[in-house]
Amino acid sequence: MPIIKSTHTGSLPRSPELTNLLIELESGHPTPELVDLTTSSVADVVSIQHDLGIDVVNDGEQGKTGYSTYVRERLAGFDGEAADRPQTNDLNGHDDFVELSVKLRGRPSTKMPPCTSPIRLIAPDAVHVDIANLVAAAEASNVPRDQLFMSAASPGLIGMFFENQFYPNRTEYLAAIGEAMRPEYEAIVNAGITLQLDCPDFAMSHNSVFQELSVEEFRREVAIGVEALNNAVVGLPAEKMRLHLCWGNYESPHTTDVPLPDLIDIVTRATPAGIALEASNPRHGHEWRVFEDFQLPEDKYLIPGVIDTTTNFVEHPELIAQRLGFYVSVVGAERVMAGTDCGFGSFIGRDRVARSVVWSKLEALAEGTRIANSNL
Repeated sequence: MPIIKSTHTGSLPRSPELTNLLIELESGHPTPELVDLTTSSVADVVSIQHDLGIDVVNDGEQGKTGYSTYVRERLAGFDGEAADRPQTNDLNGHDDFVELSVKLRGRPSTKMPPCTSPIRLIAPDAVHVDIANLVAAAEASNVPRDQLFMSAASPGLIGMFFENQFYPNRTEYLAAIGEAMRPEYEAIVNAGITLQLDCPDFAMSHNSVFQELSVEEFRREVAIGVEALNNAVVGLPAEKMRLHLCWGNYESPHTTDVPLPDLIDIVTRATPAGIALEASNPRHGHEWRVFEDFQLPEDKYLIPGVIDTTTNFVEHPELIAQRLGFYVSVVGAERVMAGTDCGFGSFIGRDRVARSVVWSKLEALAEGTRIANSNL
């Protein structure tokens, strides 16, 4: 068995047919065909991941409109008038890029309605449908249950996308979200599947909803998010969970990103054992050296993203092995898993990487992981 295993972050390209049906769902017009097409699409992406040599696979988030926005179909409370999200502060001084980014982005961002009433779960069966699709697809491709993961939005991520206009403060808002999402988290873990909690709010939100805060003030907000996450997963085994830390899966200057050294001590207080982080993003590719000085807790492991998810360059397997080697040198091979910087289909209709290129990238990821293992 290889010491270093390969995985990815979650979303994978959806077919044009599935994308169109999910756009209809997002518009409030679900179609009967969506159920069967989602099931077959999950089977396809699981089979592809397995055939390409990826060790720990998922459903590609095929049935979700977005990695954060899918909760609109599962939770009540978001009833306010949808508003535009703030422009990220790294675009200041780059008006020419703002213009270009509209073309790069593709389909416009969906406006998220704010929370104006109590958060409560209204679709408890939805996660069980996701689980059934993934398990059936895995069995068809002979993928063991312990090599499956499934992503879910963290309380802080949901709070970042859906503005609070109801609860007295952010702490109570995130606590309410966590309580409503707890059944989803528990169902995934109880099915024997590794739960990935998506937590870009731990980093990305400093460029958006918290862009006026100093780093120290922002650290306090991150601590609130970590506490909310920990409370939402109380009783679940840490080794069956991982989290995804991200500065945003979009092309932009990223010059105002909070450096990893300013966050890592708080992020590692979160319960999940695995921490997926960007390692090929040009603003963060050097940050493996953080772990030369910061002592990663013994019960944690890292999933560095050694594949970029915003460009159509296919990384050379030797480069992937080199990037993995950096992390192996600071935390040890037994605490490294090869991953991707982010997902390839975070939101429907906004893919940046061609479908065939995504598969080539994942194939290179598997090959680079094999080379890294042979180098040990």
